[in-house]
Amino acid sequence: MSNGCPPPTPRRPSGRALLIAFAALIPICFSGWLIWQAIGGTEDESAKAPSPLPAGQSSSRSPDGKTGQPENPGAPGGSESSDHGDGKPDGKGDGGNSGDGDGGSGTHHRSGPLSGKVVVVDPGHNPGNRDHTSEIARQVDIGTNRKECDTTGTSTNDGYTEAAFTLDVSRRLRTLLEKEGATVKFTQDDDRPYGPCIDERARIGNKAKADAVVSIHADGSASGNQGFHVILPSKVKGGAADTAEIVGPSRELGERIAGNFVRETGSEPSNYIGDSTGLDVRSDLGGLNLSTVPKVFIECGNMRDREDADRLTNGKWRQRAAQGLADGIQSFLKG
Repeated sequence: MSNGCPPPTPRRPSGRALLIAFAALIPICFSGWLIWQAIGGTEDESAKAPSPLPAGQSSSRSPDGKTGQPENPGAPGGSESSDHGDGKPDGKGDGGNSGDGDGGSGTHHRSGPLSGKVVVVDPGHNPGNRDHTSEIARQVDIGTNRKECDTTGTSTNDGYTEAAFTLDVSRRLRTLLEKEGATVKFTQDDDRPYGPCIDERARIGNKAKADAVVSIHADGSASGNQGFHVILPSKVKGGAADTAEIVGPSRELGERIAGNFVRETGSEPSNYIGDSTGLDVRSDLGGLNLSTVPKVFIECGNMRDREDADRLTNGKWRQRAAQGLADGIQSFLKG
């Protein structure tokens, strides 16, 4: 109902009111945009597949982000054997196929105190020898005599094989020496069916012009016989064997290894070989007789003795054994 007065003129909203209203709309619009994005308004980056590697390549990166081959320290080993226990052969021989191998995988020159030095590590007894008994039984020339190519090696009473032990310690030793800059070559790395034979093992060290060669073993003597001993070459000459030039440096290498092995492992020198010196001199081992570079063997303990076997089967002890060997070798090479 009209009261006779003209209707009031509508009031325009002030600029300040418009500004307030516009500001109130901003969060609402932004929320809507976020919802639209979540639904699929833009491309989902997480749905993109990683770029494939070039054809023929595959990633070697492990779950922890590191690259390279996985460590396999428990795999078995292979080499010429020393005699055991009372000093008579126990059936352990010298090596596998004869031929001029390059000693397995070497390394590029590295920086460190041993840079430029070459060390050949000879893991005693290839695990494949047990499947090639006829091949390893054949006779090979060691200069002063003829001996079996190789044997299967010994084991603990619980079945832990010398081949497994020697390769494990050898791999640990390789890692330690390479960290110091040395170039390390193996005579075998469980990478061949059997062997190599003892004569080839010697040739590998000679061909590499190694500054030091260490053949790693464990003994198979009677229970109660305990401790380690390092075997040094005797002065021999006959056929291809002539050790005159290596007897002196090999003894120095052996003495340094023995001293550091005691210090690192706490093991005592053998109570049945070497008159408690931890050293023994032999003239019947082809791996020593045919060598033209400083070389020794080490029997790290007696696998047939319970106390020694407890040490040899312990991974932490094997690491200390490798450290003792590495320290002895480094001491020799640094003079």
